[in-house]
Amino acid sequence: MKVVILAGGYGTRISEETEVKPKPMVQIGGKPILWHIMKIYSHYGFNDFVILLGYKGYYIKEYFANYFLHQSDITIDLQNNHMQVHDNHSEPWRVTLVDTGLDAMTGSRIKRAQRHIGNETFLLTYGDGVSNVDISKTVEFHRKHGKTLTMTAIQPEARFGNLEIKTDDSVQAFVEKPRSEGGWINGGFFVCEPGLFDYLDENDGCVFEQAPLQRMAQKGEITAYKHMGFWQCMDTLRDNQKLNQMWKEGKAPWKVWDD
Repeated sequence: MKVVILAGGYGTRISEETEVKPKPMVQIGGKPILWHIMKIYSHYGFNDFVILLGYKGYYIKEYFANYFLHQSDITIDLQNNHMQVHDNHSEPWRVTLVDTGLDAMTGSRIKRAQRHIGNETFLLTYGDGVSNVDISKTVEFHRKHGKTLTMTAIQPEARFGNLEIKTDDSVQAFVEKPRSEGGWINGGFFVCEPGLFDYLDENDGCVFEQAPLQRMAQKGEITAYKHMGFWQCMDTLRDNQKLNQMWKEGKAPWKVWDD
């Protein structure tokens, strides 16, 4: 089963990093967040990736074309034009890199990659979020319900803490960053049937999260897999700093793989 990763956006809200690199290549613990996402899927046995490129896509191509250089020690004999790789730590991944346009929206990118995905069930996610969601369980859930799309639903952590205030206006308790009460949002880890392509078109303005999802929802073709565990997107520099701190402290819940 292929894993499709949307990696073509501009990442304007984290422009401090994305002026020189695409958002999926912004690092956590010295590795691109894209690498972390792929490691999550690989842990569950999904190693065939289709990465949808756009803004600064050449940066991602270079990374995978020279993956062993980024992961291993090397000796370069300049006189004899020879390079020796020591302790190659390459992953068991097959990576297809697809240029889907500089200004294309998410639905357009997915549609343009249809020929690389084929007529089979596939996994889909964004190149800027990590989670400890059990991918195998999402696939089981999807097969059980038999819909066009399974969407991982999450309750994000509130940005600020809540005050519990008594009737006399005294503060009874302070709850630091609770989960949103009752609200579920799109967590970005999908399982899709090829019928999804019928809702998309190659027009640059096709936004997967708008009309296509609305139409599928109206037809009862979306199910929600509720994930109660960790989830974090990397929209801002603050998010990036938070994820890096978690990794540094050895408290990264999305690290479900073994070293």
